[in-house]
Amino acid sequence: MILETHRLLMRDFVETDWQAVFVYQSNPLYLRYSYWTHRTEKDVCEFIQIFIDQQKEQPRIKFQLAIILKEENQLIGNCGIRINDLEMREANIGYELNPQYWGQGYATEAAEAILKFGFEELEMHRIWSWCVSENVASVKVLEKIGMRREGHLQEKELIKGRWYDNFLYAILEHEWKAN
Repeated sequence: MILETHRLLMRDFVETDWQAVFVYQSNPLYLRYSYWTHRTEKDVCEFIQIFIDQQKEQPRIKFQLAIILKEENQLIGNCGIRINDLEMREANIGYELNPQYWGQGYATEAAEAILKFGFEELEMHRIWSWCVSENVASVKVLEKIGMRREGHLQEKELIKGRWYDNFLYAILEHEWKAN
């Protein structure tokens, strides 16, 4: 599967992608809001294998795609959509980027593309996401793609011994079409 934007190519993962993922998942900035304290090559290979296995599921309900910079042919992160309820047509999205590429609009571009795929191809009615409330950059991405904050979950995540609040965001199909 391939999605394309102005600057990005988003495609299914392949086994050799682990090396690029390992580079950014080993970065302390990336790990800040993660449960992981460090990553090993084995951890990342298993992480990638989950996405490869999901590609074979029928029906396919999870699409986690590698984000590739077109010009450099460089893997810089991943973005995905997971159908939570086929009957209710509800899914959630998520994304992560190599910190080296933060602040350049790539997360927003990828998230917009995955939303479009969710509404146009998967025919979802509601797509939601969440983020740690202190992750201001992620909050901005979710708001830029038209999602509205539906909830503030206090002390929802215990990460490395500290409780964090979460924000819950969502967008409905008719809201997305109106944008």
